[in-house]
Amino acid sequence: MRLKGKIAVVTGGSQGIGAAISERFAAEGASVFVVASASLEKAQLVVDRIKAAGGDATAAAADVAQAAELGQLMQKVGDRLDILVNSAGVFYPTPVGTPESDIGRMIDINLKGSFLVISAAAPVMKAAKSGKIINLSSCAGVMGLNTYSVYCATKAGIMMMTRALALELAPFGINVNAIAPGNTATPINEDIRMKPEFAGFLQSMTERTPSGQTYSSVEDIANLAVFLASDESRAMHGSTVLMDEGFTAGL
Repeated sequence: MRLKGKIAVVTGGSQGIGAAISERFAAEGASVFVVASASLEKAQLVVDRIKAAGGDATAAAADVAQAAELGQLMQKVGDRLDILVNSAGVFYPTPVGTPESDIGRMIDINLKGSFLVISAAAPVMKAAKSGKIINLSSCAGVMGLNTYSVYCATKAGIMMMTRALALELAPFGINVNAIAPGNTATPINEDIRMKPEFAGFLQSMTERTPSGQTYSSVEDIANLAVFLASDESRAMHGSTVLMDEGFTAGL
């Protein structure tokens, strides 16, 4: 087991990529805090699956944009934390004229939230002189998506924040890296994947993808997260790994 005995916190752990990472970490021997933004029930469902498979996990809820709630989360975690995954995020279009409240919500969760979670977790890792921090960016951080300007900006920001924090935290034995998924089959994009009116759009995406696979699986992302959370990634600091079926390779 590559993560045996490790303590991990996964925000956005109640669904999609975060849930897959939580389950894979537990299968590799980690004790996982599965953190949902609001619904403890959804987090508990993931915990139940982990425990049914023989793993160890705890459900928790915290708004990543609220420092006070994150402080309470870290009190629950205790005085040891080996791995932090920032997977909480939102995805929706923000064309010109989008209400300020919608813009603020996306920035608060996707960008500010990631920084606040790291700020809450870093003292424990710094004291231990070790730790692994994995941020979830997106291929949208390196390419434009029509009407998704704010989302693209937050994900590009995650990439640069990862690099800057790597410089700050590497002297304390902490690795900070990021994963930038491409199109990944998750509940957040289920409407696009399932509705007939999007068939032409999906076909065009498939034609632009060298692998011929329109969507990666959440398990693909979880496999990479295990590597970044393990001792095998000791020499990686500030890297963002694109996992997008080659979608951005020709840019």
